[in-house]
Amino acid sequence: MEGNIYGYIRVSTREQNEDRQLIALRGLGIPGQNVFMDKQSGKDFNRPQYRKMVRKLKPDDLVYIKSIDRLGRNYEEILEQWRILTKEKRVDIVVLDMPLLDTRHGKDLMGTFLSDIVLQVLSFVAENERSNIRQRQAEGIAAAKARGVQFGRPPIPLPENFHSVYQRWKVGEITGLAAAKECGMPMSTFRYRADAYEKAKLL
Repeated sequence: MEGNIYGYIRVSTREQNEDRQLIALRGLGIPGQNVFMDKQSGKDFNRPQYRKMVRKLKPDDLVYIKSIDRLGRNYEEILEQWRILTKEKRVDIVVLDMPLLDTRHGKDLMGTFLSDIVLQVLSFVAENERSNIRQRQAEGIAAAKARGVQFGRPPIPLPENFHSVYQRWKVGEITGLAAAKECGMPMSTFRYRADAYEKAKLL
């Protein structure tokens, strides 16, 4: 006897659009109440809709997902969820972006073996790509900072007397505490701004 059909959608942040996954699941005959969607970070896999779907699953049910990384945010989590769904819950999974990952086919030993190999390779690739994206983002931010691009809140403008006070402090005419007081800022802030001021003069 055929089981029920389910679809699962995850978007990693509340700003991300889920239309791409919804469109992919349309036309598969999934009842509306059987489509579950989480709009939050999957960092700790604490996803209420996913857990709700898993509780409903019975042997021979079928779950559609758009891509393998919907199951988790890292290699180990993807493999663990795949094991839970296919071995413990005994449901079938179809990954729409990768036709080889369709557990309805090749249920013999060789088919299962090939599916497991493909899954492990794709899980590794998915995690590696996320790591590469984070590295490219970090490199991009570093390059932007090197070009003078400012991130975060703009710094408070220096007081008009800062240059003259800085010069007097630099040659030892006044103490750092006195210089900070004249500029109307805490000592730590004066030293920080003085350091940045000096570096800017050297560029």
